[in-house]
Amino acid sequence: MASDGETRRRRSDGERTHTAILEAAMRLASVEGLEGLTIGRLAEELGVSKSGVYAHFGSKEQLQLETIEAAQAVFAEEVMRPALEAPEGLGQLEALCEAYLSYIKRLVFPGGCFFASLLAEMDARSGPIHEGLLAGERAFVEGLEAMVRTAQGKGEIAGDADPEQLAFELQAMIELANYHFVLFRDQRELERARRATRGLLERARSSASV
Repeated sequence: MASDGETRRRRSDGERTHTAILEAAMRLASVEGLEGLTIGRLAEELGVSKSGVYAHFGSKEQLQLETIEAAQAVFAEEVMRPALEAPEGLGQLEALCEAYLSYIKRLVFPGGCFFASLLAEMDARSGPIHEGLLAGERAFVEGLEAMVRTAQGKGEIAGDADPEQLAFELQAMIELANYHFVLFRDQRELERARRATRGLLERARSSASV
């Protein structure tokens, strides 16, 4: 019978293996798409048996759902945490745009933003993955809009500015930069987005003091 120490060690080893599989799954899915993420393809990528991967997930759908959840945690750490640590309002808007562009530039995922790729793949489909992505995208957009409203409340952005429109334009700029950077592998695309977001926020800020 295994001792408590041996049991904990096995559990710890299993958790590390599970994490390593998910890290590989996120990288692979960002390039080949979530539908291409199968237990067999992942086993091939890792150089292990399909049964070894299957033991951790049990189904393709479970693998996909856990991969999305892991990617959400990465996005929260890489993009949302720096934004939320900045001063509320305009400071958070600026920090979010910069954190997103940094996340792309550093190739946290080789296929660019995991969720930009996933939305392009899944936006016209139905099912639990689509519903989860829909909820996540709404939360992100509403978070941007809330930051704009906070900035308006602080007098940093004009009170007559449309929060939904401003949030839309900011998101459009950074996500286009993601697509172009992945396609062209040219960091000037990120700098163009940086100038565009700064210019948009500067115009909104300037109008607040008129």
